[in-house]
Order: sequence, then structure tokens, then C-alpha cells
Amino acid sequence: MARSKVGKTVGSLGDYLREQRLAARLSLRQLAEQAGVSNPYLSQIERGLRKPSAEVLQQIAKALRISAEQLYLRAGIVSPEPVPDASERSFELAVLGDPHLSERQKQTLLDVYASFLSLNTTNHKE
Repeated sequence: MARSKVGKTVGSLGDYLREQRLAARLSLRQLAEQAGVSNPYLSQIERGLRKPSAEVLQQIAKALRISAEQLYLRAGIVSPEPVPDASERSFELAVLGDPHLSERQKQTLLDVYASFLSLNTTNHKE
């Protein structure tokens, strides 16, 4: 089945999006139009067949009037771990929300940032 290829995180994202869409009393077509994505693409996201970019999630969140951060968490873009310092979360959200960066650049920045945090945590333990 195609859903298992993308992963459980995306499946739960799709289920969550469907629940939010139905709660907002929007059809798939209406939400797709408001979010600026195609009908089939949104359907594939809801069924867990596609993993949307941070930009698409932001558009969907805006159309549903829900938190984009919640969608980032469900999609696995932002880690759900408690963040001891709010500035770390702010950094992640700033990177994800920057329209001047490509998706690849955003992911690279977040990966480098996470590696620095991990390295610093390891160095403090020694």
C-alpha cells in the first residue's frame, strides 16, 4: 500500500487535516481552492500518499484557520520534543516561514541547527 511508503506521520497528518476540514464544513474542493493547491494533491495528502512542503502546510493552515505549527508537528517537520528555550522553537518557525528560502534550504538549515544543538548537548555531558 502506498501509505506505508510515506510513513505514519503523514497518515496521521492526513487524518488530522480531514478532521479539521470537516469541522470547518469545507469540501475537499473548497479547501483546495482556498489553500491554492489542486484537488487531487490535497486528496493525496489526506490519504497519506503525499508529504506536503512547509509552504503548502502553511497555506492549508491559513485556509483552515488553524496553527501552522500544529501541522508542522504532525508532519514531522518540527520536533514535538519539549523545547527548553523558546528561542529554539522561534528559530525553527522563522526558517519554515521564510518565503525567500527554498524547501531544500529550509530543511538544510534546520538539519544544521539540530546537529549543532546535539553537538552542544554532547559536549556539555562530557
